[in-house]
Amino acid sequence: MPNFMLANGGLSKLLFNVVSGKMVLPNKESPEYLTTIGLLDIRRDLDNRIKHEDPRYISALAVMASKSAYENKEHIKETVETHWKMEFLEFFDCWNDYEEDNTTQGFMWSGKNGDFELIGVCFRGTSPFNAKDLSSDVDLSWYKLPGIGKVHAGFLKALGLQKSQGWPKDIQLDDKKPYAYYAIREKLRKRLENNPNAKFLLTGHSLGGALSVVFPAILAYHDETNLLSKLEGVYTFGQPKVGDHKFGEYMKVVLVTYGLTYHRFVYCNDLVPRVPFDSSDLYFKHFGGCYYYNSFYKGQVLAEEPNKNYFSIFAIIPMFANAFWELLRSFIMYYQNGPEYYETYTCKGWRVIGLLIAGLSAHGPTDYVNLTRLGSPKLCMTSLAN
Repeated sequence: MPNFMLANGGLSKLLFNVVSGKMVLPNKESPEYLTTIGLLDIRRDLDNRIKHEDPRYISALAVMASKSAYENKEHIKETVETHWKMEFLEFFDCWNDYEEDNTTQGFMWSGKNGDFELIGVCFRGTSPFNAKDLSSDVDLSWYKLPGIGKVHAGFLKALGLQKSQGWPKDIQLDDKKPYAYYAIREKLRKRLENNPNAKFLLTGHSLGGALSVVFPAILAYHDETNLLSKLEGVYTFGQPKVGDHKFGEYMKVVLVTYGLTYHRFVYCNDLVPRVPFDSSDLYFKHFGGCYYYNSFYKGQVLAEEPNKNYFSIFAIIPMFANAFWELLRSFIMYYQNGPEYYETYTCKGWRVIGLLIAGLSAHGPTDYVNLTRLGSPKLCMTSLAN
């Protein structure tokens, strides 16, 4: 409905155009068009109170990129250039060999972080009504990478795993079938060659967060030491589990070897970081701890988010009680924290769904934007536990 109102010049004109048979359909490639995720949270500006020297700065920038990644190319470009005053570098629409379609999206931008250039690479999360995105999430098969461990096959396929070759270090780049890993790696190489002092970050929400973790694992697998030395850190929001215990141990070594930061943010009862199920060393696992925030946006560094497998009889009542509080909070955030925390009717409707499936509405990007802005700066100075 909001997109239809925008295309027709407001609610009254929309109703008139419907009656007169002149209704204008929204242009999905327009900078003003918003996806369902975008309608949950319409914010596009960075918080101007969080400066470069603030420990929250990069995570606050990363979550806004992760939210924007759900939108079309023109919307993202306008957000980066007009709202952030940064340089838009490229939009990626990449091939999945197993889905035989372009199902993986992301973008790259550049800005200044103090005295050096900071390049951002953001992967898009799961589109709510995209069956092929959902198939990447629910594909719980393993793919074993020699010397690394077992990794969620759906995420590897989305990043660029090929049916015939697996993970070769180099391939012939094909503009018609760009694989995310190889296309982004090539763009990073060229950009960093022009500015050897620059660094880059990886970020994403949900599925996008998972791809952000797998990307440096494949870089290490291919001995891309130069690129890894330029990686400032990985910032994920509502990220699902990616690999087994061996993969986690491998990634810890990579993080330590290259001095990388890994910020895995988990909001309250968010369902997605608690899947797939983990009951032994044979199952998917997180590694490196997390920055965990409750529904008052009070954070702490934990080795694992509470109720790590979601399905707990003891957590059911508190989760539904918290979902009711989040719905109530959506009506008062505006008055407590200011106009930029106003929640749309779409977002309020999403909160209602949380009363039916506790933890689902907690996965939206709105709370992740809020926790990076309202959370304590000191928390982001604390290292995650190994």
